Amino acid sequence: MIQVGTGGFGATWCERFLPPIVEKRRVEVVAAVDLDAAALENAERYLGLPPERCYTSIAEAFSENTADFCTIVVPPAAHEAVVDLALENGMDILSEKPIADTVEASVRIVDKVRQSGTKMGITMSHRFDQDKTTLREELRSGRYGRVGYVVLRLTCNCRTYGSWGTFRHEMPDPLLVEGGVHHLDILADLVGDECEIVSADAWNPPWGEYAGASQALVTMRFRNGSRALYEGAKSNAAGLNGWTEEYIRAECELGTVILDHRRLEHFPYRPTGPWAGAREGSGQQLPLLQRPAWAHEWLIEQFVDWLDGGPPMATNVEANLRSVVMTHAAIESSHSGRQVQVDEVLRRAVEAVRLDQPRAPCGAR
Repeated sequence: MIQVGTGGFGATWCERFLPPIVEKRRVEVVAAVDLDAAALENAERYLGLPPERCYTSIAEAFSENTADFCTIVVPPAAHEAVVDLALENGMDILSEKPIADTVEASVRIVDKVRQSGTKMGITMSHRFDQDKTTLREELRSGRYGRVGYVVLRLTCNCRTYGSWGTFRHEMPDPLLVEGGVHHLDILADLVGDECEIVSADAWNPPWGEYAGASQALVTMRFRNGSRALYEGAKSNAAGLNGWTEEYIRAECELGTVILDHRRLEHFPYRPTGPWAGAREGSGQQLPLLQRPAWAHEWLIEQFVDWLDGGPPMATNVEANLRSVVMTHAAIESSHSGRQVQVDEVLRRAVEAVRLDQPRAPCGAR
């Protein structure tokens, strides 16, 4: 494999995510690329690459090294350019979320990958964390009957400029773009069906030091009739449920299942029980599933298994397109003040791509 992006979050890939996979001899990193030469030190230090295998030119790295696949850990606006070069060089692709920075670019990427027969996966890491995976398996077990609605809460005290990464304080729609992309995806995964309609209200309070909306309330309706509610907040006074410690409550036909700070419990439906009186924390605690790896490391293994002939990873690029569209539908709803049909957002993007002139493959930056 070739690692594209070794600075920023790419440094975490070099230091934490890839070494265990390399140690298991599942992959061999043959080269690394970053526009910032200083960031390539991460590839040398943590992946053991010699300087001559570290590049500031993607085109050179791809042409001078033979690889089965590349990763993409660069800003979303640059994803399509890297995808084009990977396809030109016959490589499969494992990319950080989102697929691209716009729905149109995401649709183009899906089309190119499908037409080329290439395998491309997206690392929706939060969905495959230990606690969310356990909750998903509980809901899919059938023990609780049909899912009525699901509530997810992320609340943080990150109102001060720079407390959530400087760039997020300067971008439009930071909460939905950086948080909702994971959480709306998790909600759809827990419900187990496609979202039809999104209604979102996103804003920035006077005390939030953001250029865009740092708070959002989103309601979602799914094809099977289930609903979901998302509360995301980065400018609260107290951070009650931060990243990886979200609150999720699933109200089901035969029980209520609650995940809070990685603790999972359930309350069974009792036809003759009291109409109220249950208290969170007093339900039957459920053990979290155990496996050797979670999140990114598990997703990398899923991708390699797919390349080795196994089933497509759940977050393959075609399946993940719906999550990209859903997030942009929420952003559109927050700007317009109206409900948005997810299918309509996708239809407009597909039509725009169809009417656009064929694009030549993008060159390396």
